[in-house]
Amino acid sequence: VVVIACPCALGLATPTALLVGTGRAAQLGIVVKSPEVLESTREITTFVWDKTGTLTEAQLEVFDVAEHEASRHTILAFAAAAERNSEHPLARAIVRAAQREHAPTWHASDFTTTAGMGVSATVWQPQADGSQTAVEVKVGKADFFTDVPSDDLPASFHGTTLVWVAADSEIIGAIALHAPLRPTAGAAVARLADMGISSVLLTGDRLEAADKVATELGITEVHANVLPGDKREVVKMLQRRGQTVAMVGDGVNDAAALAQAGAKGLGMAMGSGTDVAIAAADITLMRTDPLAAPTAITISRKTLRVIKQNLFWAFAYNVAAIPLAMAGVLNPMIAGAAMACSSVIVVLNSLRLRHAER
Repeated sequence: VVVIACPCALGLATPTALLVGTGRAAQLGIVVKSPEVLESTREITTFVWDKTGTLTEAQLEVFDVAEHEASRHTILAFAAAAERNSEHPLARAIVRAAQREHAPTWHASDFTTTAGMGVSATVWQPQADGSQTAVEVKVGKADFFTDVPSDDLPASFHGTTLVWVAADSEIIGAIALHAPLRPTAGAAVARLADMGISSVLLTGDRLEAADKVATELGITEVHANVLPGDKREVVKMLQRRGQTVAMVGDGVNDAAALAQAGAKGLGMAMGSGTDVAIAAADITLMRTDPLAAPTAITISRKTLRVIKQNLFWAFAYNVAAIPLAMAGVLNPMIAGAAMACSSVIVVLNSLRLRHAER
């Protein structure tokens, strides 16, 4: 009875599966912070996607410039001067475009930013006589301004990310930016749908740009024009609907929403994202491939399934063999061999996870 009741198989059932499952995930570029995270994937019903840097490429590019009260070079010069100290992807794209098109480089001071809206600065514009004129420049979303002449925009600007530029409170033009979809974004959304998980698009971008991406990917629920502080509220709203939410994001403005998702579901951060987002998430996706998100859920669920299989067979072995040992009909040599065999079976079953997602 002592030999057959040895709990080796029970002791190995969970840690071996966790070790192999998380190891396999790491091979695929998925870093799981703690084993408890795997349990959270079991009940995920809704997956919230951030747009820029997650479903689309992280690096935006200037698509075109709409001239209103100034030339293209002047608009880019003002915008680049105001945005030069910002780390936002939109700002970096504007600065790159100004450098690429050899727009004038002007000095700026008094740089201020309004989260989720835009930036303002005093730009010193050189004059013909060698002096400099201080111009108050604002660069940002339409909501950052009192009024914008959106009716004058070309049709090609539809579905792009728009940044308006104002000089001394007068709109002088708009800059259209876009980021192409990552090649596997559609496959990632479709794979989640096959798993019974619906997708939601959450972005601070304008509705037209968000709708274009959602339509291409087959996502029906879109939350656009969401300020950084409100992303968490959208996740809370989905949770109040009774949904278990997983979210993937990459920016500082996603950190609060990732933490909220992780409280009752799962938070995932792109490894190419900010340190704040990574720290707030439960799982870090070291690949920039959106397919890594459903892969993480699949491996986690397979790991849980293997743990349950291991525990079942370990218990079944004891339940069947202990009565025989108590009745004296089980040879101790056979009991020892059976005990060792059960441990080997548990380990071999766990090792099947090495080929998950292959």
